[in-house]
Amino acid sequence: MKFCSQCGAETKVATPIGDSRLRDICDACGIVHYQNPRIIAGCIPVWDDKVLLCKRAINPRKGYWTLPAGFMEMGETTEQAATRETFEEAQAVVKTEGLYVVFNLPHINQVYTIYRSSLLKPEFSSGVESLETRLFSEQDIPWDELAFETMRLSLQYYFADRVRGQFDFRTTDIIDETHT
Repeated sequence: MKFCSQCGAETKVATPIGDSRLRDICDACGIVHYQNPRIIAGCIPVWDDKVLLCKRAINPRKGYWTLPAGFMEMGETTEQAATRETFEEAQAVVKTEGLYVVFNLPHINQVYTIYRSSLLKPEFSSGVESLETRLFSEQDIPWDELAFETMRLSLQYYFADRVRGQFDFRTTDIIDETHT
């Protein structure tokens, strides 16, 4: 950051009093500009024994499959963000069944929150960020064409838990990967 978003003056990188990290600080107004991880929220939308996936129409990983998910907006909860993203990307209305997995990706400053959910109706279509939407049974999932490791792990956890008949909440740290 070169200039303060509050007053427009130049910023400097320094450690504020009482802090332990370098931050961008405005020389003029003294505001400390904190930069925090971005939160991504999404769903595992299920109808019968199938999961709804979206083929990405945008980069990164355009043309690859993913669960519907995206960046959380100001003023919404992670659950609201997950259901909104599912509607935006797949035109699908879901009922969430609980937070299922949290992925920490410190190397790219992101946190993923994925909810288990049920489609209220088997009605869906491609939103502006999707080339295609489709229900997949476990054996038909295009595992080699999944966009992100977070989505692959979410699906692996889901199908393993479904076999066990018990869905456990998980937290997973992904320290470094090529396709986050």
